[in-house]
Amino acid sequence: MDVNELTSFFAEAIFLVVMMVGVLVVPGLIVGLIVAVFQAATQVNEQTLSFLPRLVLTLLMVLFAGEWLLMKISDLFERLFFSIPHVIG
Repeated sequence: MDVNELTSFFAEAIFLVVMMVGVLVVPGLIVGLIVAVFQAATQVNEQTLSFLPRLVLTLLMVLFAGEWLLMKISDLFERLFFSIPHVIG
């Protein structure tokens, strides 16, 4: 296995991690921003008001995108596992 193939594996793994974090965290950040603007406009400073919608949305994203994320990560590990003989010899 040459350096280009190894670099492509690492690049794909890092891109997968960024994609997984983006799918799970970015919607929570957007909802957190909307709730923060609402709290600033109404001057309601309740901590659970900002935490609960983000938690619910993150759990919903895990529910809806979880199968797709597991499929992507299992495809990556399958490719890595089947490339072991090529790496060794």
